[in-house]
Amino acid sequence: MLYLKFILSAGIIVGASELAKRNLALAALLCALPLTSILTMSWTWVETPDPSRISTLCISILAYTVPSLVLFIILPILLRMGLSYWPALVSASLLTAGFYRLCDPFITKWTA
Repeated sequence: MLYLKFILSAGIIVGASELAKRNLALAALLCALPLTSILTMSWTWVETPDPSRISTLCISILAYTVPSLVLFIILPILLRMGLSYWPALVSASLLTAGFYRLCDPFITKWTA
């Protein structure tokens, strides 16, 4: 089962990366789909078919989606300001991590 998870999950990532070479809009759409969430929920369901566990997972995913948006706001701003890709990615990632840390007490309370 672990190998199947790996092959399917890696295939989606590689597919999106390859698609980005040909069609950025379609690659962005594929990346925007909650495929990681769907795969995680599906693998969790297959291994432990517990509706309560899936429900809690969904709520937690929703709660953590908001802080993750910081990366997609900050990264293009830094790139348009002339910062090269890797420093911009590291900076945006650090700001996103800080925002996660800031939001964590509220998310923990909301998802409990």
